[in-house]
Amino acid sequence: MRAKPEYRDRDETEVAVLDALADRHNEGMTVFEIRSQADVNIDQIEGALAALKEDDLIEVDDDGERTVILPDEDVVGPDATDDEPSLFEQLRRRLPF
Repeated sequence: MRAKPEYRDRDETEVAVLDALADRHNEGMTVFEIRSQADVNIDQIEGALAALKEDDLIEVDDDGERTVILPDEDVVGPDATDDEPSLFEQLRRRLPF
């Protein structure tokens, strides 16, 4: 899964974090799980998480045993289920309508 297109114009690391979170948007991910999926270092993740939290695009849930990060429900939507845009979507982006 991927984050909605309107959230893809952010910093590259932020988009990688949002995409990783979109894959597991129901259960959330720990920082180390994000690290394994996003392929960026911890310092980059820390900065991306701070920016995403400031913009209210993620939520942090601490249940006492582990802390998980979840994407805001607006970040992941029905459009995020396809890895590649459909042929129609590709044409729509390229042709001025």
